[in-house]
Amino acid sequence: MDNLLSSVQTVLATTPARWLSLTEVLPVELLTRPAASGEWSALECLQHLLDTEQMVFPMRLKALLAGQDFQAFDPDAEGTKPATGQTAAQTAQQFAELRAANLVLIGQVTSADFDRTARHSELGLVTLSELLHQWAAHDLMHTVQAERALMQPFIAGCGPWRPYFVDHEIVRKS
Repeated sequence: MDNLLSSVQTVLATTPARWLSLTEVLPVELLTRPAASGEWSALECLQHLLDTEQMVFPMRLKALLAGQDFQAFDPDAEGTKPATGQTAAQTAQQFAELRAANLVLIGQVTSADFDRTARHSELGLVTLSELLHQWAAHDLMHTVQAERALMQPFIAGCGPWRPYFVDHEIVRKS
């Protein structure tokens, strides 16, 4: 990908604004509704992004820059739940603040660093370039996942237009 660093920074810089706008206006009932049983709600996707912004991506970036190996992250075992009493908008704000700090960290990376390597405990040898690709893809994937969860009640209620959403509808199992 040409302009990898710029493209990754752009994706990562836009994600917090999207979450801030969603959490400031959508009702908590919609934000906490999973797309289907066993899937994450939009708020759980946001909490996961917050977790990885705190515990995963900056640590991996620093490890790669230092040539140090790092462990895998298991979101089910190591992830956190939203703080009691914290609103979705406050969670989004916390994510935005961490992301701003991590964008400063990414700003220290140059294309000369892309080939730096470290060993991931499950995946083996990885490069800094691969981590940057993964970070941006991870943001986009969980944003799409959250939006898919948010879509479901609207798809269910759109009557004769429902067939237009067949690629996005998740059939809930009883």
